[in-house]
Amino acid sequence: MSPSYSIRDLASEFDVTTRTIRFYEEKGLLRPRREGTRRVYSPSDRTKLRLILRGKRLGLSLDESAEIILMYGTPGNNQKQLEKLIATFQEKRAELKRQQQDLKAMLKELSDAEQKCLVALEELRD
Repeated sequence: MSPSYSIRDLASEFDVTTRTIRFYEEKGLLRPRREGTRRVYSPSDRTKLRLILRGKRLGLSLDESAEIILMYGTPGNNQKQLEKLIATFQEKRAELKRQQQDLKAMLKELSDAEQKCLVALEELRD
């Protein structure tokens, strides 16, 4: 018999709320079986939750994570999943580099503006 997990088990293990887990369930990413009103999650659900949270930490949207996660379990090897994951990482990296450049430019503009204000203030004091 494979292990099973309650919603509280998963919430505690991954430091998320039960509401978060129910949200992923509503999105069709987790599919616990029911024992009366109790949700019983499988090792597969646990793995999917781990992957969703990892994707979130890596800056992936829920849709991006879902697309990759839902590819698992398809027949054959996992080449397509890996190729999709690599492409997604490359896109995310490029996006972050663009944001980094924008932030650098903004920081320079702020420094320049601050410097002008300091010079103007100094001139007013003289």
